[in-house]
Order: sequence, then structure tokens, then C-alpha cells
Amino acid sequence: MPKELTGSEFTTMLNSSVIFNSLGGQTCPGLKLPKNDIAWWRDSKLGMFIHWGLYSILGRGEWAYFREQIPDDEYRELASSFKPELTPEQIAQSWVSAAQDAGMKYMVMVTRHHDGFSLWDSAGSFGQFTSAAMGSHKDYVQAYANACHNAGMKMGFYYSPMDWRFPGYFHPKEQLDNALKMKQQTYDQITELTTRYGQVDIIWYDGGWLAHKGSDCDSAWLYEPVKLNQIVRQNCPKAVINPRSGWEGDFYCDEGSHEIKGKIIPVPWEKSMCMCTGKSWGWMTEQDDPLSSLDFLLTMLVNVICRDGNLILNVGPDRNGRIRPDVRERLTQIGNWMRENGEAVYSTRGGILQPVDDVYGTTFRENRLYLHILDAGRFQKQPLPPISYQVRRAETLDGTLLETAPMGDGWTVKLPDQLIAEKRVDTIIRLTLDRDISENFDEDIRFTGA
Repeated sequence: MPKELTGSEFTTMLNSSVIFNSLGGQTCPGLKLPKNDIAWWRDSKLGMFIHWGLYSILGRGEWAYFREQIPDDEYRELASSFKPELTPEQIAQSWVSAAQDAGMKYMVMVTRHHDGFSLWDSAGSFGQFTSAAMGSHKDYVQAYANACHNAGMKMGFYYSPMDWRFPGYFHPKEQLDNALKMKQQTYDQITELTTRYGQVDIIWYDGGWLAHKGSDCDSAWLYEPVKLNQIVRQNCPKAVINPRSGWEGDFYCDEGSHEIKGKIIPVPWEKSMCMCTGKSWGWMTEQDDPLSSLDFLLTMLVNVICRDGNLILNVGPDRNGRIRPDVRERLTQIGNWMRENGEAVYSTRGGILQPVDDVYGTTFRENRLYLHILDAGRFQKQPLPPISYQVRRAETLDGTLLETAPMGDGWTVKLPDQLIAEKRVDTIIRLTLDRDISENFDEDIRFTGA
């Protein structure tokens, strides 16, 4: 039987800053993927999120339609100017190239956000509010899928069940017939997305709640998320699905730029955040939404992987599908770091030592344990806990040999003064152990709610 916990109990148990969305979702025997089918996703560690749509023309955030109460006719007319200078193929290839340069292993494209504008030729779209029927008359999802498949990039679709164009979204019980039309659009469009574009590796739902109240799980009476995801499983049996439809999902989501602290998270999870301040997931100028520093983004990555999670970083291309130049450069910088240090990131698991906030964490694979040292000075002053393995070799990733030594009730790796003085964002030490690491931190947990 799974251990039943609320989200608050879970974070208290781990002394964690993680904030999971959509806990307490419906369950269904056989719907959740077995561990071996999600292993590729957990091995990937780093992905790209892409928020692009009509809101990219406005440059005031993906919620502009709702927050500014733009009249429906005026917003629909905006679609006539959705005519990117680049072809769908050029746009998609530029995104894939940027993700590859950053060392990312999977991508998730927003196919339709809460405003209802669909970026593919969707017969199920209410009012044919699509890029294929209006503006450029192009299918951008097809180009994206083709580019990912051609590059061997794992490919995912973001989809929002909610749609601000439906009065039934805001008053689902009072205007049930209209809300059911919105539900039918969801079923039709999920069927399209999972049958037209070849292998779909990830389905990333967002906005399953109703009337901007409650949680995604509170809307299950309308959307019937188990039934919805049975359609996904029928069409894409191995797709990894997040929990934000009201079904429990294959992994859990932490959203936003808050720091990650605490112990190893014993369930599959992903942190999604913007590369900029988070003021908007869609395009904004550099002045309106400044870019986060490289050190901040790399520190976030280290804190996530040492707690056994994935990090998906969002970009918001402009109206022409171009990623902002400063963001593009930052992706290249991340990729440079990943090429030097990826051995300690890809295909690893968090552990075996519990992280010490702001000081160090660990990842491991087979008989190699990687120390990720965030503060070398503080690290050198405190002992590591005893482990049931013998360290055969300690070295930096470039092969510089280091010594281990007893320290207090534990032990330490002696760092050269020069290495401490460099104050790297992540000083990585590879420890080769006498045998493969056997620890498994996964737990069978049933979340009962927030």
C-alpha cells in the first residue's frame, strides 16, 4: 500500500522548499507508467519549455487577454497579424538548435494556452481560432514535431484544458452546456495532438482548474481526467504525463524561481521556471523582464538534480519565433557548462548523501558518486557522513587526484587551496567506489491533497 501524505506533510518530512502542484489527483490502475518507461525522462535532467502564441505579439505576458480584459473580437482580430517572418520550419529548427546547444534532452512546446489560440490545424478548435485558419495559415506544431524527431530530441506538448473564451469556464455549473463544449474541445484537441504528429514523449497539462478557483483536481467532475488520459495512453502508450489534468500523473511539478532546499525528493519531479525573472512566460523585452544570471540558473540545476529532479527552463520567443539574443547566449553558456560537467548530471540519480543546503549535494551512477560543492570553503570545514562503501579514487572531472581523510565522526575530501579560491558555482568531485551503489530513494506515495 502507498504511504498517504498531504503536500504539507511531505515537505515537512523532507524539510523541503518544494511546492508541488495538483496533489490529490485521481488514480487509475494501469494508467501510470512503470519506472522503466519513465527512466529516459529522469536520465535527461534538463529540458526546454517554449511559450509562444498571440500574446507574443503584445509582449505583455501570456495572461494579457484576461488581465487587461481585451474584448473577444479585438483579441481574435489580433490573430490576423500572427504572421512570423520566418517559416515554421525555420522557427522550429532554431528552437531545437538552441535546446541542443544548451545540452537539453527534451522540449515542451505550448500548443494552446488559456487564450484558446491553437498553433496547429485543429478541427476541434472552437471557432477555428488557429494559426492554420488565421494569420499565417501555418501549422507550427507540425514543424516543431518534425524538427524534434529529425534531431532525435524527445518531444512534448503543453496543453491547457481551460479557455477564457468560454463563459462556462467561469461559471461551469451555471452554464454547464457551455463548459461541456470546452471539455469537448479538450478531448478533440488532445486526440489530434496524440494521433497526428508521430511519437509524443510528454503531455504537459496546465490550467485544469475552473473559474480560477481551487486546484486542477477540483475540476475532475467536469474534465474526467482518467478518461482523458486513457485517450493519451491509447494513442501514445509511453508518453510521460504531468499531474495537472486532475489525474495523479507520472511525475510532479514545482513551478517558479524559488530556491530548492531540503532532502532528496523520493518521487519523480520536475521544476519548471523561466530563464528571466518569471514576470512572464511569454515574450517580453530585456528591459521589462531581465535575464537571470548564469550562476543562478546553474545553482538551481545543481540543487534540483541533487534532490533527484529535472529542470525545465522556459524561453518566450518574440512574435517572429526568435529567442531573445541574451537568452540565446545564456543557453549556449549553460551548454558549455554541461559539456564540461554532464558526466555528473545526465543519467544520474540524487544521493547517496543527503544535501546540505547551500554547501553540497550528490548525484550517483553505478559505482561513481559525484560531489557537487556549492561552497568549497564551508564544505572543507564540515565532515561528510559515513558511507558503507570504500572510496577507491577521488578526483576532479579533469582527472586531478585528491585525497580523502577522516574528519570528526566522518570523512572529507581534501580540496587544494587553489580550487577553494576559485569559488566555482559547482566544484565537482568524482568518487569511484568499491562497488555499484545500491540505494534506492524512490517511495510509493499517494498524495491526498495540498
